[in-house]
Amino acid sequence: MNWQIKEFNQLTTKELYEILKVRAEVFVVEQQCIFQDLDSKDEVSYHLFLEDHSEIVAYLRILPPNISYSEVAIGRVLTKAEHRKKGISKKLVQNAINFVTDILGEQAIRISAQAYLLKLYNDLGFEPVSEVYLEDGIEHIEMLYRK
Repeated sequence: MNWQIKEFNQLTTKELYEILKVRAEVFVVEQQCIFQDLDSKDEVSYHLFLEDHSEIVAYLRILPPNISYSEVAIGRVLTKAEHRKKGISKKLVQNAINFVTDILGEQAIRISAQAYLLKLYNDLGFEPVSEVYLEDGIEHIEMLYRK
């Protein structure tokens, strides 16, 4: 398995296709959520993913400040169903935190987390900063990480 982080213009056509495919598989099909995934934020984001034999098994995007929030944001966090409960999601988010704090030099990260993942994010240092709310029919909570 191979971790990669790339800016949009560094992604190959195949990587971009696989990213969009897995996002649709998890967010649209599995979670039965109809939403506009292609929101023009991908082009300004970093894309962190784990590949296993050219298949993307975990993914998230890192958005610069002032795109979604005043802080850096992490979004579209996913791990394919058959790869869950192996610690991959925790490593994925930890790699993103390390990149944001060590490479980008940012001190805060804001996320809109699915509420059922509150413990995962809390264990990684994120604190809830909102009440639970519905986003695309799924309970979410805004959380903030501060180094």
